[in-house]
Amino acid sequence: MPGANDAMLARLQSELEDRRRFQDQLVESAQEQSRDLSAQEMELYQRAQGRMVELEGQLLPLRESLRIASESSKRSSELQHAFEVARDPARSTPVEYRTAGEYILDHWRGSLGHEDARNRLELYTRAAAHQLSSDNLGVIPEPVVGSVLNFIDAARPIVTALGPRPAPGGRFIRPKVTQHTDVAVQSTEKSELVSQKMTITEVNVAMATYGGYVNVSRQNIDWSMPQILDIVVNDLAAQYAIETEGVTAVAATAGATAQTPVITAASTAAEVNAAIWKAAGAVYTATQGVGGLLLAVAPDMMGAIGPLFPGVNPTNAVSTGFNAGSSFGNGPQGSISGITVVMSNGMAAGKAIMIGTGGVEVYEQRIGSLQVTEPSVLGVQIAYAGYFKPVIVLTGSIIKLTA
Repeated sequence: MPGANDAMLARLQSELEDRRRFQDQLVESAQEQSRDLSAQEMELYQRAQGRMVELEGQLLPLRESLRIASESSKRSSELQHAFEVARDPARSTPVEYRTAGEYILDHWRGSLGHEDARNRLELYTRAAAHQLSSDNLGVIPEPVVGSVLNFIDAARPIVTALGPRPAPGGRFIRPKVTQHTDVAVQSTEKSELVSQKMTITEVNVAMATYGGYVNVSRQNIDWSMPQILDIVVNDLAAQYAIETEGVTAVAATAGATAQTPVITAASTAAEVNAAIWKAAGAVYTATQGVGGLLLAVAPDMMGAIGPLFPGVNPTNAVSTGFNAGSSFGNGPQGSISGITVVMSNGMAAGKAIMIGTGGVEVYEQRIGSLQVTEPSVLGVQIAYAGYFKPVIVLTGSIIKLTA
């Protein structure tokens, strides 16, 4: 069936374009954050590339068949027109009257019995049947345009800033110095020096498993466009990212040490900066300068902080300012006194914390996507999972800036 051939060609070509756009989105997302493709993104990229190779292999013979059919149809139309002209030379060219007088003259000649005049009038006044698209909806495809609209933030600004570390197993320990050696001035010559042993304890880390699964029918996989399998896997990966970011934000907020003054919606730029500097000093005292500083805020807190530091970049400002347009959708929003500010959806409303990255660690081992076929129900069960654990290795390395 020519119609079926055209429909399959359009479907395969549309799926090929959709896979290409999907690859572009993965690369664009990584490029916007100035990073390489993650293991999950590379897996999705290669999966799409494999499907594109399969689609191209099916498209080649279909395109050739369509070309042959098109040329054959054109030759048939030309032959049919030639036969019609041979039977009736008057059909070779359309009838056009240059003046009203020519039209009236043919009417007069036709009334006198001139056959050629009658034929011209018949061709000129012949009514053509107007066929509209509504008359043949059965052969008009309904294409799916673009990728699936999915409003979800799968970025992990806090986790990304801390940098996930590989997990050696389901349970392991982190050695931690709880008592250092000691050095002091010698009281007198030949007197005994001060002595103190070093005590190292262990921080126990037990990885937690996060994941989810969906059972997709074989019909849904075969007939969907864009391909539902990639959409489901990508969404499961995004939900995994959201969950692990939220777990990290909750653990960091719960382990934070309170301080005064706090940041409120009524705080001035000077008050915000003073609270940040005090928190920086507290973090330095706890970590002895190990690691860096990160200010994590909930989305609603940007309404209190952002307007205080407009992006005009005066030479005497403590911040280069925030720009809601250019930073929208990204984790890092700007900086205050050189401290990077990240907005995370995992933070509870009204919360802002200063994180000393030397005292907080994140461990992760991604399992990625898993698939198993269920022949009895014509289904494919898809799961996505990973092992994840945030660990606060040093009390006092996180300061709460809000009440």
